[in-house]
Amino acid sequence: MFIRRSPTRNKATGESYFTFRLVRSERSGGKVRQLTLLNLGRHFPVAKPDWPVLCGRIDQLISGQASLLPVELSDGVERLAQRYAAQLVARAKTAAAGTGEVPAAERPAVAVEVDSLELVRPRSVGVEHVGLWALATLGVLERLVELGLNGVQRAAVIGNLIGRMAMPGSERATWQWRCQTSALGELLDVDFEGLSLMRLYRASDQLIRHREAIEMQLFERVRDLFGLDETITLYDLTNTYFEGEAAAQPKAQRGRSKEKRSDCPLVTLGLVLDGSGFVRRSRVFAGHAVEAHTLQGMLTGLNATPGALVVMDAGIATADNLRWLVDQGYRYLVVNRGGHRQFDPDQSVAIETVSGDTVRIQRVLSEDGQDVRLYCHSPGREQKEQAINARFISRFEAGLQKLADGLTRPRGEKRLDRLQERIGRLKASSHGIGQHDQVELEADATGQKAIALRWQQQPVAGTMLTDPGVYCLRSNETGWGEEALWRTYMMLTDLEAVFRSFKSELGLRPIFHAKEIRTEGHLFITVLAYQCVQLIRTELKKHGIDASWTRLRQILSVQRRVTATFRQADGRTLNVRKSTLAEPDLAHIYQALGLNAAPGGTRKLIT
Repeated sequence: MFIRRSPTRNKATGESYFTFRLVRSERSGGKVRQLTLLNLGRHFPVAKPDWPVLCGRIDQLISGQASLLPVELSDGVERLAQRYAAQLVARAKTAAAGTGEVPAAERPAVAVEVDSLELVRPRSVGVEHVGLWALATLGVLERLVELGLNGVQRAAVIGNLIGRMAMPGSERATWQWRCQTSALGELLDVDFEGLSLMRLYRASDQLIRHREAIEMQLFERVRDLFGLDETITLYDLTNTYFEGEAAAQPKAQRGRSKEKRSDCPLVTLGLVLDGSGFVRRSRVFAGHAVEAHTLQGMLTGLNATPGALVVMDAGIATADNLRWLVDQGYRYLVVNRGGHRQFDPDQSVAIETVSGDTVRIQRVLSEDGQDVRLYCHSPGREQKEQAINARFISRFEAGLQKLADGLTRPRGEKRLDRLQERIGRLKASSHGIGQHDQVELEADATGQKAIALRWQQQPVAGTMLTDPGVYCLRSNETGWGEEALWRTYMMLTDLEAVFRSFKSELGLRPIFHAKEIRTEGHLFITVLAYQCVQLIRTELKKHGIDASWTRLRQILSVQRRVTATFRQADGRTLNVRKSTLAEPDLAHIYQALGLNAAPGGTRKLIT
């Protein structure tokens, strides 16, 4: 085994350069020929004096001496030797015993020394196997070819997507996972250790340039797969935060963080989903984006079915947006912004939720018959709001009592104007509780100082204090009954679950990038990874497997590809690389998806 340096030329550019190959000499029919084992590329990093040492170490590794580490070998050469030896085993011929082509009774027996067994190079393969199935089913692999991405770019994109599914985190964390933990390279026959971190970043740049085409194609494919009825569209926004100042990011702005990280610059992600939970469109907005101002831009150009129902929360459902939806031929279903709470149990109907609770709904049609309101009462929500009320009432009255106690203390605040300011600040921070208390300050004869502070609760009707657990839904779909409208709106809670999945299961947060395109790439990779996860979970639900992605990932991550090395009785070394046996839960998943339970097959190399 030796390394050969050969001149070559790029036919497209005419550039001349040298390429390096790992070569072995073989005698065949009285002649000696050179067989290329691996193409090491044009940027082979080992100095020529170390070539014999590297080749010798590779021989040791595939000959069952993996535990021997020569003292004179540098860390860089050792890592390359491990990498090239693993590639030789992974690219060996498929063992007949692993394919099932040869009956067990006819397979030749091989005597091995059991004590010589070594298990090396464990790499995860379960999530990778299922992730590749999802990408192929969604047509992503074909689409990348159609978009003109070359083999290296496609491999980097696939590594990004499956890495986000398997090991959520930054692109750097994904790169390390690809190189050190995963068998994805084996399944794709790609040397990921030879791809730099910059390749990963450039792959996300490529995705962003084709975002609209990719999203459109994916949704069309999903609609064909599941026969989706385009009648319901869910729309909402979330935000995530940057680590660092992100000074070069125009969209990194301070705002109200839904993760309580208002100390950091934020960026906002908007999603349009079908009622089935698949993403139709995603866009990135500035961190201080006003929700109500994003709706029209997101829905324009969707080519939705005429009369499609748009479901959104109160923050987006302004009067202008509702008018725009009607003008564009959409129907809407929203939480009514503000308004008076009302609920008449005698005029309501009861609906049982998935969790077994009961929600009562009162349906009220507008005078012109163009609009319907559903006043809903939830016992669980009532308990929650009562607890919230009690907490803020206690805090507000404790603040008033502190002011009242100060009137009897020598150094306590007694100036009338200052006390009125403090009472105003208390009301402003009371989350609406202050409106229910009649507060009176009694002044002395001069009118400058207060001598008494009294308050009395006088609840305002139609508020959370008097009607806890009541909320109002509004829609221009007047032909549907109470239950159909309520259950349709509950789909919006599924969108909240999507955002939670993005942040907890798929590594949306935080963002470390300094460039805007890299930030958008990070978010878009998460969106595409979610599409794959949603496809997997939807297919598994058909077979009674209803688990979160976190749980599915735990089951999938147990399986490994491992190389078993033996010394044979004839002195040669047998290297067998195969996947560990799928455990029952994992085998059930593979069976539901129609996948081989032994990804990568069995590879055998005798040296």
